[in-house]
Amino acid sequence: MQTTQAEIKTNPLKTKEDVEQALKQICNPLKSSYSDGFARLQLGNSGVAYSDSIAGMEGFSRILWGLVPLLAGDAKEYDIWDFHLQGIKNGTNPAHEEYWGRINDYDQRIVEMAVFGLALLLIPDKIWEPLNEQERANLSGWLRQINHVKAHDCNWLFFPVLVNIGLKFVGEPYDEELVERNLQRIDEFYLGNGWYADGIDGHCDYYGPFAIHYYSLIYAKYMEKEDPIRAVTYKNRAEVFAKDFIHWFASDGSALPYGRSLTYRFAQAAFWSACVFGNIEPFSLGVMKGLILRNLRWWFNKPIFNESNRLTVGYVYPNLVMAENYNSPGSPYWALKTFLPLALDEEHPFWQVQEEEYPKDVEPKSIQRLPHLALYKDDTNRHLLAFNTGHISTNEHTHTSAKYEKFVYSNVFGFSVPRAEWGLAQGAFDCMLALSEGDNLYRVKRKSEEIRVEEDYLYMKWKPWHDVEVKTWLVPGNPWHVRIHRIETNRELDAADGGFALGLNDDELTKIQEQEQAFVRNQLGASGVKTLYGNGRAELIFPNANTNLINPRTVIPTIKTKVHQGVTLLASAVYGEKTFSDSFQLQPKVTLTNEQIIIHFSKKGGLSISI
Repeated sequence: MQTTQAEIKTNPLKTKEDVEQALKQICNPLKSSYSDGFARLQLGNSGVAYSDSIAGMEGFSRILWGLVPLLAGDAKEYDIWDFHLQGIKNGTNPAHEEYWGRINDYDQRIVEMAVFGLALLLIPDKIWEPLNEQERANLSGWLRQINHVKAHDCNWLFFPVLVNIGLKFVGEPYDEELVERNLQRIDEFYLGNGWYADGIDGHCDYYGPFAIHYYSLIYAKYMEKEDPIRAVTYKNRAEVFAKDFIHWFASDGSALPYGRSLTYRFAQAAFWSACVFGNIEPFSLGVMKGLILRNLRWWFNKPIFNESNRLTVGYVYPNLVMAENYNSPGSPYWALKTFLPLALDEEHPFWQVQEEEYPKDVEPKSIQRLPHLALYKDDTNRHLLAFNTGHISTNEHTHTSAKYEKFVYSNVFGFSVPRAEWGLAQGAFDCMLALSEGDNLYRVKRKSEEIRVEEDYLYMKWKPWHDVEVKTWLVPGNPWHVRIHRIETNRELDAADGGFALGLNDDELTKIQEQEQAFVRNQLGASGVKTLYGNGRAELIFPNANTNLINPRTVIPTIKTKVHQGVTLLASAVYGEKTFSDSFQLQPKVTLTNEQIIIHFSKKGGLSISI
């Protein structure tokens, strides 16, 4: 029998039947992992912030994000549903040993309850009608706990909303005031132009598209009559957001690795699934179909399954180093949210239309000031760079600096997270300026004091120490960009400005390494750095294994500099390309005159920046 990896890699993902089969190829290997009472999935032994029993309940519930749409559509039967129906009966029964229990403030089970609201909306004939009177009371009573506990002040506020409109849909008591209060609060996260922050002063990341917008479009579909103004607002916001979000995807199906929760992988495309399900067309159905299916194909051709054919924690490969504190072995199955269009019958236009290529009229440059990004694509739309000022606030999530504060993010090179605290190899400081007091312990930007996203450059001011101020200007470009740092310090510092992390394989690595420049290339791409101003020395840093999200082993071309007390100005050119080309020869230059730096790009001409 073929493995899931082999089966899903050869799945053409053309028809609805293909997509249904892909979901089953993901779920079938889980059948042997249900608990005796079917209320939990035991998928691994790695730890998580909450208890093993809650992690098992999480695994159980996350399968429903794909299973519920499957059963709502043409595929009315799937034997794994029998496990889930029995698990729901037992998990909500206070007298059963696998009872899911009483929930507390900020409980992980608040997250996992949301999909039960979706199930009550989409498949009441399968989750509600088969239950007897006591079983219905158990399920509704267990779910209504969500109305009496505190949820985090972010996308979590939508979980009680989904649960309550699900209860409403099957005629059960629900908390209308809580729904209204939470939706009003979520509206305060709205920044404009379709963008939500994930809470007040929160980051703009995938929690906008695969959480807040996703749930908004479900709400709009089912509450259109009761709440027509809000339904129209949610649809309009999603349509506007889509015009920016399409720039986060490349023509090969890959998407931008940026922010936290990247172990949810193909949930990257869930927003497009919600658009299709919610009957909005910011782009044609054929374009959105292509965005969804290409993203799935891209992921299914990566080693994201383990030897037991289960999704792993990680990004392109299994990797606990990059994981969040809330990533259990079952967490990655949140990716199944992208299967929402399976709820549409086979005659729906989405399944009938031909898949379209990535739109040729999408501009290669997109300035997105609300999330503080400037996105640039190459001529093929295959290499995506997102230049970033960082944020004026921060949080305590794992590797926040690496996930939100790097100067640029790439779908080809990914980004790296620290393995440990000692030196450049353990720190893996790609696309960051790392500073040390000579003790081999490096600090990087965790937040910015000031930020600006202009048409031709990005600016940020940040303080790694209270008496060290760094002003950074990024001049975007693809494959070359320029970084300028003005460092004012009362300390003697070592500085390391890292380029893109190039993956290493068994092919020979071609190197150019001189005093002022270092370049490497192989079949995976090409990466390099060059000193433009200052006394930088170019080196190749070989980080610890498993620090990069895309490639387990990498090399980072880096400019190293001694920074003395006072004011120091540094400038470097950074190069990254998916396929080595003649663009390598078009190296930018800088000229310093008084308080102006002039950057010369061969194709752009000059750009003057006041420093």
